[in-house]
Amino acid sequence: MVKTNAVRLLERQGIGFELREYEFDPEDLAAETVARKVGLPPEQVFKTLVARGDKHGVCLAVVPGDAQLDLKALAKATGDKKVETVPLKEVEPLTGYIRGGVTALACKKNYPVFVDETAQLFDLISISAGIRGLQIVLAPDDYIRFVGATVAPIAKDKI
Repeated sequence: MVKTNAVRLLERQGIGFELREYEFDPEDLAAETVARKVGLPPEQVFKTLVARGDKHGVCLAVVPGDAQLDLKALAKATGDKKVETVPLKEVEPLTGYIRGGVTALACKKNYPVFVDETAQLFDLISISAGIRGLQIVLAPDDYIRFVGATVAPIAKDKI
């Protein structure tokens, strides 16, 4: 099993977690596909998106796999007037991670993290371990506390 910086960080902090490896297709990185491959419902597999606000700059938004980011709700949570997701070409330079492997754990910089409130409905959630093909399953409260996340209603149903 591969040990990523995110995994090492959790181990050093003594936070309990489980790793789930899966075979990925670079053409299909959808959270629903990942959920099926790791044996969890899509609403329990959280994806990390990179956004930028007009006042406060870059932040990470963590939303369930069966939902999409509500940009207006994120702007309200961040205190920005307007928030947009960053272009894909900026994701790796900002975070150190490629699409399908972005995580708030061991990110290049400590950006503010906003987690959708539905994470707290579950005993366990799944997040990227920092590479495609590997997910970390852990208690949402441990994750939220560790990354210093703000919990807010930032997801909406997919259109």
